[in-house]
Amino acid sequence: MVVLRHLVVVVVSIAILSFIPSACIAANKMNAIDQCWKPSPNWRRSRQQLASCSVGFAGKMTSNVGRDVVMYKVTDPSDDPVNPKQGTLRHGATMITGKVWITFERNMDIKLEKPLLISSYTAIDGRGVDVGIEGFGCFLVYKATDVIIHGLRIHHCNAQGPSTVMGPDGKQMQLGQMDGDAIRLVSASKVWIDHNTLYSCQDGLLDVTRGSTFVTVSNNWFRDQDKVMLLGHDDGFLRDKNMKVTVAFNRFGPNCNQRMPRIRHGYAHVANNLYRGWEQYAIGGSMSPSIKSESNYFIAPTSGKKEVTWRNGISGKSKPWNFYSIGDLFTNGASFFQTGRRGMAKPNYNKEQSFKVGDAKYVKALTSSAGALKCSRRSRC
Repeated sequence: MVVLRHLVVVVVSIAILSFIPSACIAANKMNAIDQCWKPSPNWRRSRQQLASCSVGFAGKMTSNVGRDVVMYKVTDPSDDPVNPKQGTLRHGATMITGKVWITFERNMDIKLEKPLLISSYTAIDGRGVDVGIEGFGCFLVYKATDVIIHGLRIHHCNAQGPSTVMGPDGKQMQLGQMDGDAIRLVSASKVWIDHNTLYSCQDGLLDVTRGSTFVTVSNNWFRDQDKVMLLGHDDGFLRDKNMKVTVAFNRFGPNCNQRMPRIRHGYAHVANNLYRGWEQYAIGGSMSPSIKSESNYFIAPTSGKKEVTWRNGISGKSKPWNFYSIGDLFTNGASFFQTGRRGMAKPNYNKEQSFKVGDAKYVKALTSSAGALKCSRRSRC
């Protein structure tokens, strides 16, 4: 009788499990952002739901949604920097006043003739198709706010000399020298960069500079690059002391050398990222930044430098930086030199910014879908 009851319980348990949707089981393996939208089979019909899924310092991107949003579809991969045609990406990013949500009609590769400025309240959403961006200067977010860049491959971005381009609200702008970054933020705020694949650019993959703040960089795949991510313009630009950036659920590597990230002056919360080696260092800084490295997974290179961190300008007389690790997982000989008082580099998120940081042993799963997603038109991502 006891054996029979035990068998019945097992059978019933299996039966109950069989009715749990597979999406719910899959969601348990996702990070806090992906759990918000990926399990839904109807995400294409409710694309703007994505704006409520952001976490970290960018907060929720609710200013990008509403009945007044213009839904714009890119149908033409060509690019005219001064007179952008209807249907091109540049037209959608610069010529429409107010909120715009940009999607793409089909797979396409866009070669930018000059840097592309992105207006405030713009969401570029590459889900469901394969969109590659390359060319001169690539993306520039200049004095803009409430910007989402999601689901793109951005690569082989080259330097561009001074030029004239179409800017926000359909006004031409003069630009200075552009170094060849995939994405550059200048005096921008509330920017969310999520699920992009970035690689092989002339200078760096992401620069957050000149007072930019309230930025979240999540679920991206950074690879094949010397200088990956710079947070802070230069040592003399003191406005970057107010910079706050969240770097979470990203994959770094293979073939990344340094700056994952490098931060000047400001604050970065670096959490649940996967590091597949480095040449010089993974996380570095100068000008007394504050960095909380939390529950990351560091795989040191098989030879060469095993130390995760790098500091420029610190000496025995320097004030200790708040530069510390909590819950990180170090493998293959990786090490993290901590400075400052433990617990003094808390992000102090508000309710809409806060998120669950997973145990470092689960980071490979939490970052398994980092980069531009391959979402077919008839299935989940």
